[in-house]
Amino acid sequence: MKIHEYQAKKILSEWGVPVPVGTVVSRPEDAVAAVRDLGGKAVIKAQVHAGGRGKAGGVRVVLSPEEAQDFAKSLLGNNLVTFQTGPEGVPVNSLLIEELVDIETELYLGMVIDGSEKGVVAIASEAGGVDIEAVANETPEKILRTAVDPVLGLQPYQGRYLAYSLNIKDDLVRPISTLIGNLYKAFESKDFSLAEINPLVITTDNRILALDAKLSFDDDAMFRHSDLVTLHDPKQEDPLEIQARKYNISYVKLEGDVGCMVNGAGLAMATMDVVLSTGAQPANFLDVGGGADEEKISKAIDIILSDANVKRILINIFGGIVRCDVVARGIMMAAESTNHQMP
Repeated sequence: MKIHEYQAKKILSEWGVPVPVGTVVSRPEDAVAAVRDLGGKAVIKAQVHAGGRGKAGGVRVVLSPEEAQDFAKSLLGNNLVTFQTGPEGVPVNSLLIEELVDIETELYLGMVIDGSEKGVVAIASEAGGVDIEAVANETPEKILRTAVDPVLGLQPYQGRYLAYSLNIKDDLVRPISTLIGNLYKAFESKDFSLAEINPLVITTDNRILALDAKLSFDDDAMFRHSDLVTLHDPKQEDPLEIQARKYNISYVKLEGDVGCMVNGAGLAMATMDVVLSTGAQPANFLDVGGGADEEKISKAIDIILSDANVKRILINIFGGIVRCDVVARGIMMAAESTNHQMP
């Protein structure tokens, strides 16, 4: 589960990670008041579940309340298209308005579940403020990693190692290593699957601030966090993905025209590779799972057909975990009940 930046910053601040002063608004007139409260200048950020907002025009420094109102009007109620959203974009229903800060240094700090390490890996880099993927490709020596023992947790020496390696002033090593430790405590307590602060900045007046924040949560742990479930914003997701989740179907919409219905995540991924190898493009990832019945198969077909881009459907079922006659009856149910034109 993903959440918005302002929600992530609220959670991090509760765990001792400092963030800029800011407020969230959903109306242009509220943006005027917020910027005025911040001294007439601020940075405005569209709140969407996608990266690349700055390059897409979703982030701007405004130098007056009037400029803030105009920018807010141009964003609120419209879709923002970034390299992560696809051509349709995602809706902008709220804006984060924050204080302007004088930045001296931009750093990167992240934590992620690493299957090869069987636990959390903390990542830091002195090359913050840019795409971490580009840093990893062009200057991999600037990416620092340390694996965290899942029993012992992040040790103080690991936080100090990352902090010292960032080439920062000596008097900032302790507060940044403490911040890294606080981030891990939040990661473990709230069942994050990803935490990313890019950039983590050092200001000219020696403050350390999480200028941006991205958090994702382990869906399988949400039963332990009823307070976090309420942060979910379904308007940021594709309607078909939301519908699929209701029927416990793993579905991700893609941009091709070959609908895929498969059982098993690995087989589904391999099936998409096969489609691509023919020169075609898959329209979706869809895994109906190993215990699918006729109704679930029928719903899966209906979801695939709800995508207007789909021109044909490839069904690849491993009969060892789902009976093929069940699949066949499910397809017949879909053919008889669907309102869509069958390809």
